[in-house]
Formats: sequence, structure tokens, C-alpha cells
Amino acid sequence: MRALVILSLLTASALAAPARVGYNRDVRPILASKCFACHGPDEDKREGGLRLDVRAEAVKEAIKPGKPDACELIKRISSHDKDEVMPPPSSPKPMTSNEREVLRRWIAEGAEYEEHWAFQPIRDPQVPRTADPQSPSVHPIDAFIREKLVATGLQPAPRANATTLIRRLYLDLIGLPPPSDSTDLTDEKYAALVDRLLSDPRFGERWGRHWLDMARYADSNGFLGDGLRPNAYRYRDWVIQAFNNDMPYDEFTIAQIAGDLLPESQITNLRSQIQGTGFHRNAALNTEAGVDKEEARYQNLVDRVNTTARVWMGLTIGCAQCHTHKYDAITIRDYYSFYAFFDNTEDRDDAKTKAPLLAEVSKDRRQTYVHLAGDYTRRGPDVMPATLSALPAKTGNTRLELAKWLVSPQNPLTARVAVNHIWSKLFGHGLVRTPDDFGTSGEAPSHPELLDWLATDFMRNGWSRKQLIKRIVMSKTYRQSSSIHDLRFTTSDLGEATGADASEIANRKSEIINRVDPLNRFLSRQNRLRLDAEILRDSALAVSGLLKPTIGGPSFRPPLPEDVFDVGRSSNWQASPGDEIYRRSLYIITLRSVLYPTLTTFDAPDAADACVRRERSNTPLQALTMMNDGVFVEAAQALALRAMREGPNPLEKLFRLVLNRQPRTEELARLQTFHAEQKARVIKSGPAALQVLGAHQKAISPAQATEAATLVAVARVLMNLDEFINRE
Repeated sequence: MRALVILSLLTASALAAPARVGYNRDVRPILASKCFACHGPDEDKREGGLRLDVRAEAVKEAIKPGKPDACELIKRISSHDKDEVMPPPSSPKPMTSNEREVLRRWIAEGAEYEEHWAFQPIRDPQVPRTADPQSPSVHPIDAFIREKLVATGLQPAPRANATTLIRRLYLDLIGLPPPSDSTDLTDEKYAALVDRLLSDPRFGERWGRHWLDMARYADSNGFLGDGLRPNAYRYRDWVIQAFNNDMPYDEFTIAQIAGDLLPESQITNLRSQIQGTGFHRNAALNTEAGVDKEEARYQNLVDRVNTTARVWMGLTIGCAQCHTHKYDAITIRDYYSFYAFFDNTEDRDDAKTKAPLLAEVSKDRRQTYVHLAGDYTRRGPDVMPATLSALPAKTGNTRLELAKWLVSPQNPLTARVAVNHIWSKLFGHGLVRTPDDFGTSGEAPSHPELLDWLATDFMRNGWSRKQLIKRIVMSKTYRQSSSIHDLRFTTSDLGEATGADASEIANRKSEIINRVDPLNRFLSRQNRLRLDAEILRDSALAVSGLLKPTIGGPSFRPPLPEDVFDVGRSSNWQASPGDEIYRRSLYIITLRSVLYPTLTTFDAPDAADACVRRERSNTPLQALTMMNDGVFVEAAQALALRAMREGPNPLEKLFRLVLNRQPRTEELARLQTFHAEQKARVIKSGPAALQVLGAHQKAISPAQATEAATLVAVARVLMNLDEFINRE
């Protein structure tokens, strides 16, 4: 009974209605989802001449501020007549009773509109004051997070234990597990570890991979021919080095959008900055003999426009390629004015390094025009290069001026989008959970003041990504436990005092959190995340001792099964020689027609488009891959032999290598039982059981072979544990 009372109090606190309905927070998401497709910005698709995204238009017919019962809008959304109700019955998104009530309350309160939050200038909000006398100097991030938590009845989870935090930092910052387990982690040692990992050259590999997702990096052209790009890796190496050098994000942006237009007097390494323009050379390219070259050129430019907007501004500008955007204030003329910045670019290769570059056409320049309905053959009005009309204007019409406009303090999007990207890699989700849609149909930020504070701080600190990452990982919010068992509530009595067992208390906590904050938007705990595909493979190679640490250089070819080549033109696949196949997954050759199946099984992107947010799936095929894929089998074999070499207790050593902590007493006992069972099986099966050692079988003495084969079985189990596959 006590738990139910607590549950009701917490739920009531979390779900209490605000004093007033907010347009951006409460109303716009409803209108964008249910109404704007037919009654929004797109004049060609607008039904009945009714426009609801602009107040002056809406109040002419549909809305009577302060008089909901006299409103045509309320009448239509409340109607039971199938010929009158809106959205119509054929709509896949019917309006809920709660949404109807929100609109009614909003109109009753005056039907005030607001400019979309993402298009408003970035503010520099005050850090909330803490009322906690025990924490007089609260980290700014924690202050913003706790202010939201107070209203939910939740409290921050306690700090994760030392081994969890160390492993979290290693995986998040350099993408590899720690080399040894440790339980010694004072605040000073934690800060020193953060600095050490940020200075590690492998930092650029980990964070460069995040950027390469957005850059749609690949080593081949795609389409049917899928020709090789032997020098594509030079852009990848440029990205890695840019992260390691902490190249300011504004410079990083300008180099990729317009590095070829920078005057030599402004840069220290002209060749390096020009290599950054390889960003837009990463896209697929149709080189087939019968292709319409003008159509292929048009599609290539469309990709550049759409990718630039998604990556830097978080906008789905591509929706305006054929008609005015249905949800955002982006007209088709806006689209092709933005397109005009790229209309006179051409592909070139650096004469010395052969690196793929983007360059400006110097003669026979084109006049850009609107392509009617997105058809490259239909010419509409001429346009000049210009930024989006809904955002602050820029001066000039070159790509360099576009790049500078993107990172200008007046642009309300770029810093917010960049901060959100980085936050999402450290928590699994951004403060805005639609990182490539900051428009009206995207989600609003869970902590808008924190987002703006971080964006302002980011720019104030010279656009330093390392400083931003350090700022985040030094917060208590980042260092929280991810376990629901560690959750705490404002009212803490969940049955502990009455002797409820641990499982009952856990169930009560789960029930409360599922009602109050099931997606952990308020960050009362860290998020538990499945490792990215590349990091999972790299981790297996690292703990086994197989990983080759060479940074940079051409891509390598891993071993692949023959049936991979049954589709497509690719053939004559030769795996790279020697230990090249044990390099980090970042360097695996990305052929668009032959994607490495081990990575795609774990949701690695296919390089078809800019990947701003990876999907996370959970399938039986993933478990089968972890057990049977060649790279994981080899890693288990090498790991078993490493544990035997580094003893003196191979079983305990194996556990520590894989999970970066000491086994608990009950865990070690279960492991010993399993080890004994497997050893008996190996002995009973005789020589056939030793085949599990693979290529190592001949190099191991008969006296050690049985133990080695047994430890391989144990290693495979440990590497398939949830704790190894996930980052806590």
C-alpha cells in the first residue's frame, strides 16, 4: 500500500500540467504531426486555403483566440462526422483526446504562437542555483539536470563504481577497453585519466569514426560498377588528425565546405585544409557508361546540399527539393538558392597526394535555377546563392562565405547541432533525440537551457571539442550508475523498512520509472549502450592481444566467406597479408557493394547517406555472429593462450581481461564449474576437441592442449556476456 501511495505521488508530480500551455513545447508538435502536411507552409499542397503554421492566417478562419467553442479548428477535431472530422479518417495519425484537450486549452489561453525554438537565437542562460548545502560548487551540467529532476520526484543515481567508470571512459573516448582492471579512482585520478585519454592518438580514431558516419565515407563509388577509390583514406586520415589536434569546429567546418577557397595567408597548412574538402567527395558516384551525366551531376549536388544541411544544421532540407517543405519554413526557392553554392564545384585530385578534393569552377560558370518538381530537366526561375530565408541572412555568394555563415554566432543551429551530436555519443541519445531534424516535426530538446548553455560555452571556448567532451565527462550526470537498481527517489521508502526483498523493491522502482521517465529523458541515471559494431570487434581483438595498433594509412581487406560475392560484380577478393587483418575496424575497406557483414550485423551504416544516428537492433543473428564469426573465434583462441601465458590463475585472468574487473566469489565458482565440465568434455572427445584451437593446435604442447581447448570454450562464453557487449 505504501509503495502505491509513493507511486501515485511521484506520477502526479511528474505529469502535472504546466501553468500555461506552451506553443513550442505542447502545441507545435501536435500541429506539425497532425495538421501541417495539409495546412502548413507548402502552398501547392495546402487544402482549403487554410494555413495553421502562421497565426495571422490561422485566426482568419480556424482559430478564435480565447473562444475555443467558437473555433472551426476545435469543431473539426472534435467532430464524429467522418466527412468533417480532422485529421480525416484516412490519416495514419489520428488525434488523441489528450491532444484535443491541449489545443482547446491553448486557444482558451489566447492561442499565442512562438517562433520555432531552433530558429531562435542561442541564449546564454544562467546556471540554476543549487539548494544542496553539501554541494556548494555544483557542476553546471548537473545543476541543469537536477532542476528538471526535482519536478519528477527522481534523484540522480549514485556514481558508478570505479571499474565501470574506467571502462566507460576508455570505450567512449578511445573506443577500446582498459588494458587492466582497477578499483583505485579518486577524483584527481579520474580527471587525470580523462586528460590522458583525450591526448591519446586513438581518441581521433574513435571520434573520427563518428564523423565518418556523417561524411558517408567509403572506399568505392557505389552503383553497379563500384569502382575503387584507392586514395579515399586520405580524407579519413585528415579527420583522425583533426580530432587529435583538436582542430576548432569552426575551422573544421570551413575546411570541409570551402578549404579550397581559403587564402594561404589564413592557414598554416594549405594542403591539409584542402584535403578537408574530401568531405563531399565521399558520396556515391555513378560512373556507368550509359549514365545521363547531367542527371548524375544533379543528384550529386543534391546529395551535397542535403548532407550539409543535415550534418551542420540538423534540417531535412531535402524535403524542399521538389516542393516547399510541408513542416518547416523552407521554400523550394530556398532549396535551390542553397544549391547554388555548390552548382559551380567540380571534383579534382591533389597532384601530389592524389587525395580527392572539391574545387570551384573558374570558367564557363553556370546560372542556377529552380528545378521544377525536382526534375533536373525542368527549368524554373533563376536564383542566386543564398541561405535559408527563415534564418539570419549572410553576405556574399561563395562557399567560403556559406561556411563562415554556418559557424557565425548569428546562426542559431550549428553550435546546437554540434553539441547535441557530441552529447549523444556520451549518453546514447542527444538532448534533442532527432539529431538530423531540428525542424518543427523533430523532437524538442529535453533540456533547452542546458543545450543553449553548452552551445554558448562551446563557442566561448574556441569551438574545442576536446574541452566540450571533458566538460561533459567530468559531470556527475555522466558518472552516474546506469543500473535501475541504483535509482533513488525523493521519497526513498520503497519497502526497505518493511523488509521487502531486493526483487520486489526493484520491481517497484521499475514501475515508477516506467510511469515517470521510461526513456530516461531526465537523466536520473546513465544509459546502458550496446557497443558500436567497430568497437565490439576492436574490443575482442584488444583483450585477446591480436589488435595491431597502427594509426592511419590505406584500408585493409579482412577475410570474407566466398558466398558474399555471389551478388554484384566484386570478385577476386584477397584478404590483406599478415597482421594487417587485425587492425582497427575503422580501417576495414568499405566497398558499397560488399559491406563487411560482421559490422552490418551490428548496425554499422552502409555509407549510402549521411548517418547522423545509428540504429541499435537486437537480433539472434548477432548472438550467432559473436559465437561463430571467424574474427571472434580467433580472438577467443588467442585470449585463452594469453591467459595461460599471463597466469598464474588462467581462469581468473581470463575473466579480468574480458570484463576488466575481479570476479565475485559466486561468479568464480560458476566459472570453475563450467571449466570442469568443458575439460571433461574435451578429454572425452579426444583429438577432435582440440580442433577448437585452430591454427594454434600445432604450436601447443600435448600437455597444455587440453587446458588450452578448455579455456577457449570459457573465453567464448565470457566474450558473449552482456557485460562485454555493452557499455554500462
